[in-house]
Amino acid sequence: MKTRKTAMYGLFLALALVAAYLERLLPVNLGVPGVKLGLANIVTMILLYTVGVSGAVGVSTARVLLSGILFHNGFAMVYAAAGAASSMLAMTLLKKTKRFSEVGVSVAGGVFHNVGQILVAAVVLETGALFYYLPILILSGLGAGVAIGVLSGILIRRLESVIRQAMES
Repeated sequence: MKTRKTAMYGLFLALALVAAYLERLLPVNLGVPGVKLGLANIVTMILLYTVGVSGAVGVSTARVLLSGILFHNGFAMVYAAAGAASSMLAMTLLKKTKRFSEVGVSVAGGVFHNVGQILVAAVVLETGALFYYLPILILSGLGAGVAIGVLSGILIRRLESVIRQAMES
């Protein structure tokens, strides 16, 4: 049972890393640095809704660390960690209310990911001028959150029973 769970988490981690890598290859230039879709968040959403917060946090943390080591540098890892942590907190709190759909939870995750990164960047760079980017980043978080939420919702409904069965047996 424990071996199967470990293997499943390993598969989800691999999926999240592949999604993060693929996203690096996509040419997205909206004139604002750091704007991206957040494809790896699909895995986080699936885990959040099928196995719970601890599984989602574990895989998300491992993805941020490994992605930082493999594809980025230390600063990028700090920003990614801040974004992931604030996103996970927002998504967890909204999901617990049971008042929001997967899309609503994902939108909150997208927006708070950007807010967390801006806060850390403002502290690291010792400037509040970065907050001028926040409205644009909030809009990009809304758009990305909707896209990721719709796709995640479809995948969650199709995979939920299979994932839960695999984690329990």
